[in-house]
Amino acid sequence: MNRKLIFLDIDGTFTEAGSNVPPASALEAVKRARANGHKVLLCTGRNPAMLAPVLAYGFDGAVACGGGHVFVDGEVLFDCPMTEEQRVTGMKLLGEQGVFRTIEARDVTYGDEDLADFLASAGEGNSELIRWRKALAEQLNIRPMKEYDGRPIYKIVFMCRTTDQLEPARKAMEKDFNFVVQDVAAHNCLNGELINRKFDKGRGVRIVAEHFNIPIEDTVGFGDSMNDLEMIETVGMSVCMDNGSPLLKAKSKMVCPAVTEDGLYKAFEQLGLI
Repeated sequence: MNRKLIFLDIDGTFTEAGSNVPPASALEAVKRARANGHKVLLCTGRNPAMLAPVLAYGFDGAVACGGGHVFVDGEVLFDCPMTEEQRVTGMKLLGEQGVFRTIEARDVTYGDEDLADFLASAGEGNSELIRWRKALAEQLNIRPMKEYDGRPIYKIVFMCRTTDQLEPARKAMEKDFNFVVQDVAAHNCLNGELINRKFDKGRGVRIVAEHFNIPIEDTVGFGDSMNDLEMIETVGMSVCMDNGSPLLKAKSKMVCPAVTEDGLYKAFEQLGLI
């Protein structure tokens, strides 16, 4: 069969939400697919520091920072941090509305100091919230905002109670940034991220495909939440996990079993990748 490019989201797809340890079956699927000549990359909102523990299992590269930083075999193919003016504006307008914020550089993430308390009261049911809560608890490179030293920032992650809190920032910045809000809003919390309109996971897929000279029809993408939408809409074969968003399932060509039910391995088998 033709060589495929396979893109995997991490939280809720390759691993359970908030975990850096995938099921043994998922590891085996990736190992066998690469042995068959396919390229397997991570495609994630995580920055390189937060995805490094997972990358170590053996991948050909990653579309990181939601598409803002793309690398293959150690070579950077794309890099697009926000400008200092954009960072200052976003942080000011969100902060004035009581929005909880984290900012992501390549190698470290900074969070508002009271974010952990906010998350603890927010409830379960959202893979992004669960990931952040665990990351904070484990001090996974999330440092207090007061330690921010001016290094380039790729995105702002926000958490708040109501959409009204986002409106001032949205009005000022939506020309240049897509406000991606998770579609799980029933747990006393909205969460999402400001993604630069200059990039997204789908464009990251295209950058990698061009690098390897592999047609888009020979790309496969696996995701679970609406921040995977551009990847799902770009790849030749789109797959949503059964534990994923109903909205993303409707957009995907295939739904596979949940991450906890050996979903990746079963889908790799069904698609003839292993």
